[in-house]
Amino acid sequence: MVRDVTILCAALMTAPVAAQASLGDLVCDDTRRLETQLVEIVGATRQGQGMREPDALLEIWIVPRNGDWTIVQTYANGTSCIVAMGAHWESLGAEPG
Repeated sequence: MVRDVTILCAALMTAPVAAQASLGDLVCDDTRRLETQLVEIVGATRQGQGMREPDALLEIWIVPRNGDWTIVQTYANGTSCIVAMGAHWESLGAEPG
């Protein structure tokens, strides 16, 4: 995971930045460019999404081969930011009911 994150961050830093992050630990970029990096460099697939605010969508991206995960907040203005990353993602089945 560390290698994939390092590659993703390096790729994003060399690309023109669409918007500056307000926090030093956020990686923000044009939504299409960030999605391309997640898919082509990291090998992630979008597994879920939900509205956080009227103009902000949270997306969960998972790397199937190793369980790494990334949470991306996408804004209506075309900018997306990685807000969290981790490892060992487990998908839980629906509860019986």
